[in-house]
Amino acid sequence: MKNLFLTILFSLIFCRVATAANGEKMTHYLFAYFTNNTTEGQQVCYAVSDDGVNFTPLNEGRPVIASDTIAASGGVRDPHLLRGNDGWFYQVLTDMDMSLGKWTNRGIILLRSRDLVSWEHHAIHFPARYPGKPYARANAVWAPQTIYDPAVGKLMIYFSLHSEKNGPYPQDAVYYAYATRDFSDLEGDPQPLFTYPHPTIDTDIVQDETGLYHLFFNTWGGPDGLQRRQYTFRDLHNQQSWTLLPGHMQPNSLSSEGSTAYQLFDGRWMLSYDCFKDGVYQFCTTSDWQHFTLVHETKTEGVFTPRHGSIIQITNCEYQVLLNVFGKK
Repeated sequence: MKNLFLTILFSLIFCRVATAANGEKMTHYLFAYFTNNTTEGQQVCYAVSDDGVNFTPLNEGRPVIASDTIAASGGVRDPHLLRGNDGWFYQVLTDMDMSLGKWTNRGIILLRSRDLVSWEHHAIHFPARYPGKPYARANAVWAPQTIYDPAVGKLMIYFSLHSEKNGPYPQDAVYYAYATRDFSDLEGDPQPLFTYPHPTIDTDIVQDETGLYHLFFNTWGGPDGLQRRQYTFRDLHNQQSWTLLPGHMQPNSLSSEGSTAYQLFDGRWMLSYDCFKDGVYQFCTTSDWQHFTLVHETKTEGVFTPRHGSIIQITNCEYQVLLNVFGKK
């Protein structure tokens, strides 16, 4: 533990000097993911890349955050990373161990870090957080993600809720709540983010250079089965102003979930997602947010078997910190 602390401290001291000199230029990409539905596979793993599509796992493919130290269930899924404007990195996770059953997920986990290595963590268990309220009856609080809401100056966490058929959420629906300033809890009661005729899960929201938001989500139960759809809008909380793009976004015929959109260094945007039934992770680029071109496919095999995760840009110094602590495969 002492050697790990000294490694991180030395790396961060070096990083401050280097990033001050180079303006904190982004040089690499970090991919956070889990690996499979076993208890051992439902932990946070990291992989890094210099081009945004070819990733190499860190720590020999082993977890970098042990789920049994942060999760009420003992397992975590769907890690979502966000770089804050305040010097913190934020991460949210589904608190779930699939081996206990599909409908045993009763909460989420909030984490924040200065270095992507050491994380403060808080488990939000909905039955305890919302006793006597409908949210306490949720048996699935899936795929949380975080985005900054400039209208209120707070971090907004959104997720899908599901309950038994005679409960308050008979089909998955997306809700949101604001995080407290220290990212340790949710403020108030969750509110609906948007409505859709069929179940909605795995929502991902990004904002492009023009200020336009793009929301991707998975749905099923309609005429086309499992599909990914997209809204565009400028107001996070006025669905009447949102535009649902026609058709569904499948550049191929494979079933997929867990979309994550991120910008490349050259200005293009990438959309990646988990083709969980076929054992591949796919990467598509777009220049107009309406047409997506498949450019890369990673087979999930060997020490690199990513499932539903997220990808952010990192600086060379942050990259070096991760290498110094975890190393590559």
